[in-house]
Amino acid sequence: MSSVSCKKQLDVLNPNAPTVLGNVNSESGIIALAQGAVYVNGFKNGDVWLGDSYFSLPYGYSELLGDVVGADAANQLISQVNVPDYFILDNGTKVTNPSPTRSLLRTYNTRDQTANGYNPLYYQWLNMYAMNNACNVTLSLLGGIPFTGDAATKANTIKAWCFWWKGYAYASIGSMYYAGLIADDAGVTNANYVLQDAVITRSNYYFNQAATILNGITSLTDYTKVLGELIPKFTQVGNGGVLTPQMWVRNINTMLARNILVNKLAPFVNNNPAATITGASVPVMASADWTSVLNLATNGIKSGDYVFTGRTTTVNGFFGTGGGTVSALTTGNNTGNTFKISERFIQNFKTGDKRLTNNFKNSPVFTNNLVFGTRWNQIDNGSGMSGVYVYGTNTKVGAYELFIAGSYEENTLMLAEANIRLGNIETGLGYLDAVRTYQGAGIAAVKGTGLNLVQALSELVKERRVALVYRGLSFYDSRRWGWIYDITKGGGLYGATVLVGVSTLNTNVTIDYNFLDYWDVPADEVALNPPASGSAAVVNPH
Repeated sequence: MSSVSCKKQLDVLNPNAPTVLGNVNSESGIIALAQGAVYVNGFKNGDVWLGDSYFSLPYGYSELLGDVVGADAANQLISQVNVPDYFILDNGTKVTNPSPTRSLLRTYNTRDQTANGYNPLYYQWLNMYAMNNACNVTLSLLGGIPFTGDAATKANTIKAWCFWWKGYAYASIGSMYYAGLIADDAGVTNANYVLQDAVITRSNYYFNQAATILNGITSLTDYTKVLGELIPKFTQVGNGGVLTPQMWVRNINTMLARNILVNKLAPFVNNNPAATITGASVPVMASADWTSVLNLATNGIKSGDYVFTGRTTTVNGFFGTGGGTVSALTTGNNTGNTFKISERFIQNFKTGDKRLTNNFKNSPVFTNNLVFGTRWNQIDNGSGMSGVYVYGTNTKVGAYELFIAGSYEENTLMLAEANIRLGNIETGLGYLDAVRTYQGAGIAAVKGTGLNLVQALSELVKERRVALVYRGLSFYDSRRWGWIYDITKGGGLYGATVLVGVSTLNTNVTIDYNFLDYWDVPADEVALNPPASGSAAVVNPH
C-alpha cells in the first residue's frame, strides 16, 4: 500500500497534487513531507471509521482486546471483537458466546467487508504501511535537497526521523500481525511475506540506525531547528517537545525494550508465574531476554525527557477532541459513550488510589449480557485533585496528552518487571512505587514490605493495567501474560469482576477469551499482493 501526504503544520489543501517530485525540492518542502508522512499518512489519512484517527480505532482494538473497555455499538465490530468464548460466574453458571471472535475475524476478513467498514484487520496495516512508504519517499528525495547551514546535520535529522518512524511502523505490524512485508523502497512492495519476528527484527534495525545517526549529530543548532519543525508546534507542551539527540536515543532504547517484551510470553495466569501456554505464536521470555530489557530500559526514557505525544488543537490537528482517542471515546456518561470502562480495568486499582477517585465515578450503571456491564464512568478532565494523573477529556482542546510511543511510566515499569523476573524483587518494587508517585496515586509503597515473587508480579500487573491504559499496550500485556489463550492451552483470566444486570456483581469469574494472539494478514493485501512461493503463512495457524 502506498500513500504520500505533505502538509505545512498539517495544512495543505491537496497533499498529493500534482507530484511529489515536482513539489518537494526545497528544505521547507522536504520537512513538510516528512511531517505529513507521519501525522497524516500514519495517523490521519484513510481513517474513515469510528473516531477520527489512528488512535481511536487501532488503539481502540488494543484496549478492547485487553478488556479495559467494552462497547455495544456495531461500528467496525467493536461490540464483538473482544467477546470471550465463555465465562463462568461465581455461582457456576457458564455463559457462552454464540459467535466466537476467532471465526468472526476471519469471516469479516474480506475485501467486501473492508469496503463496508467491518474488517478490523485492515486499519492498523493500512496506516502503518502508508507511513512506512511515505518515509521511503522522503528518504528517496533527501539527496536532491539544497539545505542551508549544516546540510549534513539537517539531512541526517530528517533521515533519523524517517528511520525512527519506520521502526515504529514495523514494530506496530510485527507486534499485531502473524506475518508482514519488508518494504523499504518508495512505491515498491514485494510478495515475500515474513513472520512477525522478522518484522520486529527490521523494526530494531531502523531504530538502531536512527540511534547511530543521533549519536553522530554535529550541529545541535541545525538539528534543533529541523526537529522543531518536524514535530507539530501544538504538541510541544508537557511531555512533548524537541528532544535532544540523547533524549531521542533513550526513547529508542525504550522502544527496543518494548519490542522484546511484548513479543514473547511471560505467563502469569491465575497468579502462577510458572504457567505454561501451549500453541502460542511466540516463545517464552528467557533470562537473557529479561537482561536485555533491563539493559535497554536502564538507558531508556527518564523523568523529564521529552517523548512523542499528541494533542488536540482548534485547527489543522491530526485527531479530534471528541473522537480522536480511546480516552475521548470513553469519557463521560457510559450510557452514551462509544467505549465503556471495564470492571476488569477498575478492579486493578488498590484501595485509596487517588487516580480512581479523581477519574471515575460509579453511576449510572450500563448493562450488557456479554461481560460489558459496568458501574463506572470516566470523569471529563478529572475531578480536580491536585497532582493526580488525569485519564482524559473529550471537551477541552489540548488538555489530553496522548503518548504515541514510549513514556517514562512504561520504561520504568519495564525496569520493574525485568528486575522482579530476574529475582531483584525489592529493586523492581522501587521502580513500581516510582510510577505510582509520578501519577499521584497516593498509596503506600510496596518496596520493603516483604513481598514474594507472586505478590510482586501481582502488583506489577495491576500497575501496568492502570498506569498505561489508552497507550495501545493493553492487548500486548494480556497476550504475554497468557490471559488471551484458551483455558485448555493454559490461558484464561481468573478472579475477574463481572457485573450481571444492574446489581449482581461477581468477583471470582473465570474468563476464556481464546483470542488470536497475532492477527492474520488483511485480505486486501493478500488479494492484491498474493504471497510469493516460499512466503510465510498469512493466516495464523495457532
